[in-house]
Amino acid sequence: MPLFFSRFLLIALFGWLPWQAMAAPQFEDTMAQRTLACVACHGKEGRAGPDGYYPRLAGKPAGYLYNQLLNFRAGRRHYGLMTSLVDPLTDAYLMEIAQYFSKLALPYPPPQPAVASPQVLQQGRLLVTQGDAARKIPACTQCHGQALTGVVPNIPGLLGLSRDYLNAQLGGWQTRQRRAQAPDCMAHIAGQLTTPDVAAVAHWLASQPLPANTQAVATLPPVPPGTQRRSCGSAPLPAALEKAAATHQAATPVRPAPALIAQGAYLARAGNCMACHTARGGSPFAGGRGIETPFGTVFSSNLTADTSTGLGRWSATDFWQAMHHGRSKDGRLLNPAFPYTSFTHITRADSNALFAFLQTVPASRQPNTAHAMRWPFGTQAALTVWRALYFTPGAYQADPAQPAEWNRGAYLVRGLGHCGACHTPRNALGASKNELDLAGGMIPRQNWYAPSLRSALEAGLPDGNLAHLAALLKTGVSPSGSATGPMAEVVLNSTQYLSDGDLRAMAVYLKSLPSPAPRSAVPVRHDEASRSVPGNGAKLYEAHCVQCHGAQGEGVSGAYPPLAHNRAVTMADTTNLVQRVLLGGFAPATAGNPRPFGMPPFVLQLKDKETAALLTHLRTSWGNRAPPVTELDVAQARNQP
Repeated sequence: MPLFFSRFLLIALFGWLPWQAMAAPQFEDTMAQRTLACVACHGKEGRAGPDGYYPRLAGKPAGYLYNQLLNFRAGRRHYGLMTSLVDPLTDAYLMEIAQYFSKLALPYPPPQPAVASPQVLQQGRLLVTQGDAARKIPACTQCHGQALTGVVPNIPGLLGLSRDYLNAQLGGWQTRQRRAQAPDCMAHIAGQLTTPDVAAVAHWLASQPLPANTQAVATLPPVPPGTQRRSCGSAPLPAALEKAAATHQAATPVRPAPALIAQGAYLARAGNCMACHTARGGSPFAGGRGIETPFGTVFSSNLTADTSTGLGRWSATDFWQAMHHGRSKDGRLLNPAFPYTSFTHITRADSNALFAFLQTVPASRQPNTAHAMRWPFGTQAALTVWRALYFTPGAYQADPAQPAEWNRGAYLVRGLGHCGACHTPRNALGASKNELDLAGGMIPRQNWYAPSLRSALEAGLPDGNLAHLAALLKTGVSPSGSATGPMAEVVLNSTQYLSDGDLRAMAVYLKSLPSPAPRSAVPVRHDEASRSVPGNGAKLYEAHCVQCHGAQGEGVSGAYPPLAHNRAVTMADTTNLVQRVLLGGFAPATAGNPRPFGMPPFVLQLKDKETAALLTHLRTSWGNRAPPVTELDVAQARNQP
């Protein structure tokens, strides 16, 4: 019930650590280096994965690659590992990645030997080259080119792919697990195919040799007389970015009080409102995004100006009642997954500005989805009891003993920023343990650990650098680390848009938080840790990590964080460290760091025992002295839902 937007505000930092000059290893700042996260699965230079499941990227039309990246991010294609990789990246950077792989003219592997009967291969050949007019199935060559090498900018080639991949993708179209932008012509075509049809097409295509020229052609072949070519949905190339910018500008019409609207737009960024109130691939602020809690799933509401399903009939007073008191327009108690326990601290003036901005968001008629809560947690009676125990409406009271900058930072962190929603431990009923405010803890249902913002051993700033923290919130990177995990989404959608003054104010406030009493720790010797976790972590590090992080764990300034003396490496809770190695990922693509370097996911390459050995090596080398990571630690992180 009361889990506060935890998916979006976890600070899983890959290191806030005292900065020290280190000799960086030599490396070239190239797109090949920046896209290592891609080739870990898709093979060297994107030539295709060794198991046939991960397709070739090299040489495919840029528009096709770009659209697939958008589809993964928008939820039209489903593969969690890909979605987590592209989530923190901008359209512009996705385009650059697509164009990079598109320009790689590399040899294709030989075709797979045919294992199907001649009859099956003949059936596949006829469907690919002629189609089936009786069932309104066009020939594949009609759209993918006579040579089946694709057509620029948006249509991929069909040769050089494995049977398994072709089968999986055609099956995905049939079951709607794979979709495209409307009109989705492939979904219609695949829906006409039978299971034997799919197998025949996959067998024939996979067995065909590639022509001497494997480049996509510039124009489509003519269609047979009396046939109308299908118009398939796809986003155009660079013009898509211009269109998106124009759409965004049109979405914020000027109203009688433009200054108030601009203030509200800024506050909406500070509260990261759109992240929770926009379903994947849905209209901005139209709601419908499911937020999992230990008590069931809460779905965010429609904040657009629609008069029947959104806020079109609300008043500023109605909105204030929701923000300050946690009650809807009709008096119904709101679920505290909407963090009114934090928003109650914002001023009425800021609430009015935020509401004024939301009234300019184009109306989207999308009915609100009912919460899926276990009884009795979603009932009004249960919410009444919970509020009596854990919620009292309030307002931020400035501390006269502190400067204005400190008070501004406290107002943002405690109010709209609702940092405590993730960084404060919770009790069995999901309420914050205020006595441990911002002391860190596991995020239920998310399998991430929100590090303490008080402890210098985790993410706290008692001895930290204000400029480094402000830079991290602004750009996603700093000389002492980078924002990763769900925090990448927070930086991408929220903190990068805040003013330098507000970011510094937040850093000043966080730095002032009292540190917990240090715990006595017994130094861990490298040889003892190695014996406790079987496996050669040093060899694994040399094989998988040294290229980017250096022989001494020194990292590369501006690209890869150092591992030596890194709090994220030595932190007592190893959840985030395991997740980072298993899932890889990018820092957020921000205005200050538009082309981040990616870390490959190792979830498919390293077994639990190997991952434990590798991480134990990191935690006990180069001056790091932390307990080992066990095979059980890795298994628990890997198998969480």
